[in-house]
Amino acid sequence: MAKKILIVDDEQDIVETLKFMLEAQGYECHCAYDGETGLSMAKELMPDLMILDVMMPKMNGYKISRLLKYDAKYKDIPILMVTARSQDEDKLIGQETGANEYITKPFELDDVIKKVEEYLG
Repeated sequence: MAKKILIVDDEQDIVETLKFMLEAQGYECHCAYDGETGLSMAKELMPDLMILDVMMPKMNGYKISRLLKYDAKYKDIPILMVTARSQDEDKLIGQETGANEYITKPFELDDVIKKVEEYLG
């Protein structure tokens, strides 16, 4: 059975590109374009991995990560944070909220796919 990946990002181009690339690798992708929808989809789908943007409408990625990581039911879902914010301070917040990886935009698609495969191999 294909592993499920939830992509949460308000930039549709990024979501579509990631979805296309990951589905080509045999993953089942689900998408959300704002934080609130992303959080409820995560709870409903129980994805094997999440790719999560930081800056989004309704709820930011840090908050979603924190809410999932501090809930025993969801804490084991690996979260790859993707953001245009590359300051060390932002990376630190990402780590504090439980994100497993922190990838800065613009990113190489191959790098993201490698990270996904490290977790879902």
